[in-house]
Amino acid sequence: MAQHILNQRPISRRPISRRCRNGFFLLLLALLVLLGVVLPLLGSPLFPFSYKTSSSSSFPPSLSYWREYSLTQATKFVAKNGSTIIVCTVSYPFLPFLNNWLISVSRQNHQENVLVIAEDYATLYKVNEKWPGHAVLIPPALDSQTAQHFGSKGFFKFTSRRPQHLLDILELGYNVMYNDVDMVWLQDPFQYLEGSHDAYFMDDLIIIKPLNHSHGLPPPNRRGATYICSCMIFLRPTDGAKLLMNKWIEELGYQFWGKAREGNDQPAFNWALNKTAHEVDVYLLPQTAFPSGGLYFTNETWVKETKGKHAIIHNNYIIGYNEKMKRFRDFGLWLVDDHALESPLGKLQ
Repeated sequence: MAQHILNQRPISRRPISRRCRNGFFLLLLALLVLLGVVLPLLGSPLFPFSYKTSSSSSFPPSLSYWREYSLTQATKFVAKNGSTIIVCTVSYPFLPFLNNWLISVSRQNHQENVLVIAEDYATLYKVNEKWPGHAVLIPPALDSQTAQHFGSKGFFKFTSRRPQHLLDILELGYNVMYNDVDMVWLQDPFQYLEGSHDAYFMDDLIIIKPLNHSHGLPPPNRRGATYICSCMIFLRPTDGAKLLMNKWIEELGYQFWGKAREGNDQPAFNWALNKTAHEVDVYLLPQTAFPSGGLYFTNETWVKETKGKHAIIHNNYIIGYNEKMKRFRDFGLWLVDDHALESPLGKLQ
């Protein structure tokens, strides 16, 4: 066996041809040029998520990067096409509703200005995995497996953080629009933001207003409060808007959760509106464009009479995850089943 191996022909030691050597050197030169161009770019604004850690560098960003991703970084990224940021707050069980809302926002070409404030790390990682840079978490984080239902203590804690998020964005100098994710856009809502008021909001009543209704703050009821919805708000970074947010935060500090109380932030928002009425320039959005769910989903005659004027539909006046989904399906507003690819998140598993 050994003799057989020794008798084999030796491996050729012919010198590499000049053409091969030239090809090798050209390939090496091209690689060096490529690295010289691409590596510097990884630290430029064209690659906003490039970063370095003490141990290694990686692209796209890792989970540890998103944990440290700040509100300042996130707002700067999503506001790149303008000065307005569209904000929602979401916990992991409600990702399907986020996706449904995003489809409708994308149809109006405003998805790039959306910032998802994740209430748990599972949401933070999932959104940024699918759509890098569009989710941020402001500690503390909630339990990702628990759906916070209306009226629960968790829901109150979840919603009571909203005015602080909005105030923080205003302090950074941006306009901000807040939406609950159980909403669907049928038109571009920005066309209805007339004038240059501090704050814009929608009525939450089911009583039909005249088409030319006043855009001022409605008069309070016998208890001294209005019934404005905190689910859709547009704010400019003015002293008036910041005053309103600070008053809302203050009113929430007086409110505690209890079974006998309405476990959400809306009552405190209404008290804040009433107590700052002479200091904040507010604008009540038209009911035809921003109807409450109690009106849109129950008054078929009104919906037909105002057809073509609806901008944002809110799926409220109903409680329960499955109930909301069924109602959206019944009215042809559950878009996820057939149009998931229109969302920046695509199909969620």
